[in-house]
Amino acid sequence: MIDTDYLNFLETILTDNRKERFLEVLKNRTNHFTVAVEDVYQLHNTSAVMRSCEVFGIQELNVIEQRFGKRIDKQIALGAQKWVDIIRHETSNNCIKSLRSKGYQIIATTPHEKDCLLENFDISKPSALFFGTEKEGLSEEIMQQADGFLKIPMVGFTESLNISVSAAIIIQNLTNRLRNSDINWQLTEDEILEKRLTWAKNSIKDIKRIEKRYFEENPK
Repeated sequence: MIDTDYLNFLETILTDNRKERFLEVLKNRTNHFTVAVEDVYQLHNTSAVMRSCEVFGIQELNVIEQRFGKRIDKQIALGAQKWVDIIRHETSNNCIKSLRSKGYQIIATTPHEKDCLLENFDISKPSALFFGTEKEGLSEEIMQQADGFLKIPMVGFTESLNISVSAAIIIQNLTNRLRNSDINWQLTEDEILEKRLTWAKNSIKDIKRIEKRYFEENPK
C-alpha cells in the first residue's frame, strides 16, 4: 500500500507544474506492453531502448545481464532512468518466468521468422517484447520459449536494423495503436499512486534526509 500521507507531503515540495506534468504523463503510461533486452553488449543501445520506452509510454524495461553486466548510460538515456522501471534479471529463463507470471506472452523480435509483420500484430494481449544482441540476435533459449515472433517489414538489401532503431519503430507503432484502441491499457489507480511517489522522490534533492526527518516526526 502507498503511504498517501507521505506522498502528499512530498508533493508539497514540488511545483504545481511538476505535479501536473506527472499526471499528464501518467495518463499515457502503460504496463500492457513491456520490453526486455537480452545481453546487449553495446551499452548505449540499452540506454537508447530505455529512452524509447520512456518517450512512447512503456513503464517497464527488463534487462537480462547473463553475459554482460552493464550500468545504464545516463548520457544516452538523458534522464529516462528516473521515469522508467528497470528490472534486472540474471538469466533469460528467469526473465521469461517472471514475465509469464505477470500474464505476459513472450514475443521475440527477429527478422528471421515469418510469424507476424508489425502491422498485423495483435495488440489486445499483454506482451513482453524481446530484443537481442546486435550481432547474434536473441538466444535459442528465448526463441524456443517464445509464444510468437514479430518482424519489421523491410524492402532493402539489409536484413536487420540496429536494436535501438528496431525497438523505437516497434514501440512507437504498438503504443500508438494501443492508445487509439478500446483496450484497457492504462495504469491502475494504485500503479499511478506508486509512480507519483517514486517520481516525487526522484525529483527532490536530499530525499534521504527529508525522508528520515519525515518518518521521525510522523511515526506509524
